[in-house]
Amino acid sequence: MKVVSIITCLTLTMLLSGCFLLSPSAEKTNRKYLTKAPYDAIIIPGVPFDGKHWSETMRNRVQWGAYLYRKGYAKNIIYSGSAVYTEYEEAAVMALYGEALGIPKEHIFTDPRAEHTTENIYYSYRVAKKHGFQKIALATDPFQLNGMRKFIKKFDFPVDLLPIIKDTLLKQDLTEPTINPSSARRTNFVSIVERQSKWQRLRGTFGQHICWKEEDLKTKHLRKKYSDRIEP
Repeated sequence: MKVVSIITCLTLTMLLSGCFLLSPSAEKTNRKYLTKAPYDAIIIPGVPFDGKHWSETMRNRVQWGAYLYRKGYAKNIIYSGSAVYTEYEEAAVMALYGEALGIPKEHIFTDPRAEHTTENIYYSYRVAKKHGFQKIALATDPFQLNGMRKFIKKFDFPVDLLPIIKDTLLKQDLTEPTINPSSARRTNFVSIVERQSKWQRLRGTFGQHICWKEEDLKTKHLRKKYSDRIEP
């Protein structure tokens, strides 16, 4: 079983690396999709928070979203992420940072359900639909974004791609603002490592734990395949 797990992880790594190498550059992707701006909302996927300071990954994602908002490329931000590896709800923490960076609270939305990137996309897409947002984009680091191209295409989600441009980001003031994260702490927290096996977490990475709305499964094949996970 251990050998199978190692082979599976290596296969996943090669697949994701292949997607990255064969995908258009971040600059080219941005040029393509920014012609369609402004977006009604952009999705910012979560990353674990230690309760003290944001990580470089969280900093980059939050700051990139704030940059897109300030430039008028995005009207609203949807931060996504549950309390997955730490007791802090990722979406709520990022929302606090976003507000501290000057994004008005009325333009900040959160998805507290997602535990994997595929879920970040889908559950945030549901948040967007709930609020009537039509033009949506995923804004995150290029590696994560390129890994999700196939998922977005498979389910025909109307979600465009706005990868982080590192050179542009580094020209911004990246100082960490002060927040009080206590409101983002999840009571009775249990880490995903204790709730799910490595195999279950891998399945989640590929979207196998998503609870679907039937209207979002656009083909008969998909509705049949995921019939056991369609919400009423």
